[in-house]
Amino acid sequence: MKRRILQNKYFLYLTEFFAGMSVMAVEIGASRLLAPYFSSSQIVWTIIIGTIMIAMALGNIYGGRSADKNPDPDKLYRRITISAIWIGLIPLVGKYLILGISALMIVTVDTNLLIWAALVACLVIFVFPLFLLGTVTPSLIKYTMESIEESGRIAGRLGAANTIGSIIGTFLPTFVTIPAVGTAITFLLFAGILLVLCAIYFLSGRKETPATDSDAEGQAGKGSGGAAGKGTRLLTVAAIAFLISCVFGHESSFAFWEKDLTYEGESVYNYLQVKEDEERIVFSTNVLFGVQSVAMKNGALSGMYYEYALAAPVAQQAAEAGRAGSGAGSDAPLSVLVLGNGTGTYATLCRKYWPDAKVVGVEIDGRIIELAEEYFSQTDDIEVVEYDGRAYLAAIRDTYDVILVDAYRDITIPFQMSSVEFFRLVKEHLNEGGIMAVNLNMGNETAAFGAGAAAGTGAEDVSAEAGINDYLADTMDAVFDRVYAYRIPGTTNALILAGEGDLPDELAAGIEGLTDPALADLMKRATDGFVLYQGGNHIMTDDQAPVEMLGMRQIDLLIRGEIDYYKKKILAGDFDF
Repeated sequence: MKRRILQNKYFLYLTEFFAGMSVMAVEIGASRLLAPYFSSSQIVWTIIIGTIMIAMALGNIYGGRSADKNPDPDKLYRRITISAIWIGLIPLVGKYLILGISALMIVTVDTNLLIWAALVACLVIFVFPLFLLGTVTPSLIKYTMESIEESGRIAGRLGAANTIGSIIGTFLPTFVTIPAVGTAITFLLFAGILLVLCAIYFLSGRKETPATDSDAEGQAGKGSGGAAGKGTRLLTVAAIAFLISCVFGHESSFAFWEKDLTYEGESVYNYLQVKEDEERIVFSTNVLFGVQSVAMKNGALSGMYYEYALAAPVAQQAAEAGRAGSGAGSDAPLSVLVLGNGTGTYATLCRKYWPDAKVVGVEIDGRIIELAEEYFSQTDDIEVVEYDGRAYLAAIRDTYDVILVDAYRDITIPFQMSSVEFFRLVKEHLNEGGIMAVNLNMGNETAAFGAGAAAGTGAEDVSAEAGINDYLADTMDAVFDRVYAYRIPGTTNALILAGEGDLPDELAAGIEGLTDPALADLMKRATDGFVLYQGGNHIMTDDQAPVEMLGMRQIDLLIRGEIDYYKKKILAGDFDF
């Protein structure tokens, strides 16, 4: 006996539609689930897409064989139900699996730690449910096709239904559900859709077929106690699991060990976190790596890396004053452009120390702009534009005295803002004597940037393998007359100042005119640290900028250094961490 609902083939097309939609929704959700732990780089996307395609291919093979061997639609809808249960449980257990896998990888893998951790996490969390959804298309072709003459038409309709569903499943989470309700509820929504679909199927009842009395009794008994009973029991289990996940997983925190977060949420681009104590407010876009902004509640300097970038306007204003003394200076107030404005802490400091300055901040994430106003007291006299940094430069003709590039967030470095073409664009938007400041956020102790630049010997004189900061600094050096590097003490950050003049001398002269003791002290500490960078030949272009691989490799070094530190303490019997 067939179920009554299969009298209408449109239900099968609807099944194909929702299966395609759910696959893409899970793929988008996977990127957001992994991003706070492993970044949203091209490498992570490649891992996600690759593992999902593997799962779908295996599902296609199995689904076709299963449908040929036993063309019972009940089996397909039981597989969809199991897939829905699995997807629905991801918000509840996914983050624990990621951290457990990461901990295992730390002690078992020596290289490419994040790549292996992301790959294994993807395999464990996402392959099985998408393998099951991969069985849908070949199974439905079997159930829908009644003659070989209609094979092309049936396959075309099913393919169209799957494609349309996939399109919706791509756009809906990205632009609607994730920004509105978050990743956890997005998984629950699409799991719920699949469960409703399966519930409609299993509760639709079977269509009676002519048979003898004894056959009818046997079929009825088989239907109630066999396949039909399996479907009903599975639906009950699914409903219980779904409710549990809805109750305990709908507000799932990526940083579940953090108990007193002021704000945790998601935007189209980022995971976002704000926490505060009596002294400061802290902003981060990642669970495991780095802090982006710190605002002291008493208005004091926090010692964060971006405060050292105030050396750019200090040096530029000193050079401008020198030119003015020779009759070549400008009476215009300081102008600053911040690419990667974030919560506006640097822009706010520029306005604090140069009240007449014209400050423009460019930030691609609109939700971060809102957080800047809500928690970080970004003032209205700072113009903030919601736009991509490079696209903004390409669209304007304005020039500035200082351009800060602070768009390298966590372990994610946008390749379009790391190429020689980008830095040429920055230079075109600098006034005469203008300075570009760039925050490099991943330490590079063993490669040329850490050894060669600090010693002033040049990148090519160091035998260590070049790292991400070497590539970035070499690319900047290919564009600007002089590039100075400063390793910020106690951090993995480095500051680049690039321009035309002798920046350390200009900075030293600028310090003499500072009236704020805290700023003057900070700049004095930075003065002796700047060294002239002698560039190598690691030039990145729009066509070739391997920032993802370089960044992942550098993160491996940073993590390995931390692990080795704790290993040595343990081996020495020192458990005072």
